[in-house]
Amino acid sequence: MSTGNSLPANPFYASPEQRVALARQRFFEDGVRPSGMVSEAVIQSWSRCLRSHPDPARPAVFEPVTASRMHGALRSNRALLEAAADEMERLRVTLAGTSGTAMLTDAQGVIIGSTFTQARSHERLMPITTRIGVNLAEEVVGTNAPGITARTGQPSVVQGSEHFFGNVQIMHCAAAPIRDVRGQLAGVLDLSSEGIPFGFDAASVVAHYAAEIENRLLCAQSTEHLVVRMQISPALLDTPMAALVGVTGDGRIDWLNGVAARLLGLTAPLGQRGAAWVEDCFGVPLATLTALSTRREAQMLHLPNGLTLWLRCQWRSPDGHHELHAARPAPSAPAPAPVPPPATLRETERQTVVRVLAECSGNVSKAARSLGVSRGLIYRNLREPEA
Repeated sequence: MSTGNSLPANPFYASPEQRVALARQRFFEDGVRPSGMVSEAVIQSWSRCLRSHPDPARPAVFEPVTASRMHGALRSNRALLEAAADEMERLRVTLAGTSGTAMLTDAQGVIIGSTFTQARSHERLMPITTRIGVNLAEEVVGTNAPGITARTGQPSVVQGSEHFFGNVQIMHCAAAPIRDVRGQLAGVLDLSSEGIPFGFDAASVVAHYAAEIENRLLCAQSTEHLVVRMQISPALLDTPMAALVGVTGDGRIDWLNGVAARLLGLTAPLGQRGAAWVEDCFGVPLATLTALSTRREAQMLHLPNGLTLWLRCQWRSPDGHHELHAARPAPSAPAPAPVPPPATLRETERQTVVRVLAECSGNVSKAARSLGVSRGLIYRNLREPEA
C-alpha cells in the first residue's frame, strides 16, 4: 500500500514534475529505462553521465575560468562569433521581456558568447553559468541541452529535473546546433531560464536564430563558390528558412544547409553519398546558374524532383565581394527609350567574360586560363550588374 509521499507505480501522473520524478526513480533507483516518460536524448545522456558520475545527488561543479582559456576560446572561434554577432544582439532584444538568456558555445560546449547582463532577484546559477569560458559539456556538468547538442549534434530540450545533477534542476534549456561548410558542428546556440519554465516554444526560437547564424557562417566561409539561395517563395530567400547551396567552379555541390538538403531530397550527408553535381540536383548546367548571378530578382527553376523553386545566385570571391544582384537606383522620371548606343569597351569585355564562362560550364579557373586573365578579373566582371 503506498503512502502519501510515494510515487505511483504506473505511468499516470498529475504533472510534468511528477512524471520526471518517477522517471528518475525508475532509472537511478530501480535501474529501469523510463522510455516515454522523458525524451530518448535525456535517457541516453543520463546513461553517459552515470558512467562518469555515479552520484547524481551531488552538485555540478562549474570550473573556474582562467583568462588564457577565455581568450583562447574567443580566438579560436572568431568566425563563429562574427557570424553570430547580429543575431545575439537581436536575441537580447527578443528575450528582454522573458526569463530567458541566450548562450553561444563552441563545438565542445565552452561558452563564447552570452546575452546575460545582470542577475534577476531569483537567479543564483545564471551569473556563474553564463561566463565566457565556462564548459557546459556533459562530461563536466551532466545532462543539459547545450551539452547534449554538443555531444550529439542534434537539437535538444532539457527541463527542470531532467538535468542530471541536483543543483541544476532549477534550469530549463533548449539548444540547437550550428554547422560549418564541412558539415561539422561549429557551435551550439542555447536558451536557458533559471527557476521559471519558458512561457513560449523555446525550441522553435532557438532553432530560428541558430539557422540564421549557420547561414551567415556558411556564406562567410565560402570562397570561390556560387552560393544558391532557394525556397518555395521569394519572400523566404532572406530569412533563416532559406535553403543554401555552395557550388564549386567545376559544378560540384560542396556544401548545403539542412533546408537545402530536404528540398533537394539529399537525405544523407554529401560525404556519405559521394559527389553531388549541379546538373543532377538542379537539372540545368552550371552555366545557367552562373547567368542567374547577374540578375537582381529571384528566378523560378523547375527541379528534377518536381519542385518549382525561386532562386537567387551570387558568386563569393576570395576578396569577400559577393553582392552581385544589388538593385540599381530607379530613374527619377520616365524617359523615352533612346537608340541603343554602341557597346562600350567595358560592356564588350563583360560580354566576352560571360560567354567564355558559359562555354567553360561556369569554371572560373578554366575561363581565366582561356582568356589569359586573372580570376579576379572574371569576378569583377561578374559583379557588374547587367546594363
